[in-house]
Amino acid sequence: MQYDDIAARIEAFDDANGGGVGYYEDKGAYHLYLLETEAPIARLKPTGNGDEVRLGYWSHRRRWEDVDDMGGVVLPLDEALEFIANEGVFWTWT
Repeated sequence: MQYDDIAARIEAFDDANGGGVGYYEDKGAYHLYLLETEAPIARLKPTGNGDEVRLGYWSHRRRWEDVDDMGGVVLPLDEALEFIANEGVFWTWT
């Protein structure tokens, strides 16, 4: 999966859901943040297996952590974006 494709799909999902989320790429991962406050939302790290990404959230420790203690959550990109939109753990700091 090309990185430009990931960015385009993040933008399309954000537009389809009312906007307000920005992203930047750093060290091979996409970091989502709330445009209004710049609060971190989620990290999407491509696994290299199709369009799967490993999800991270901004924890109370002020760093990115896996969503699950048992090795993290890995989902196809579209499912990951839907998961982020509907799970409160990603919106703690917003």
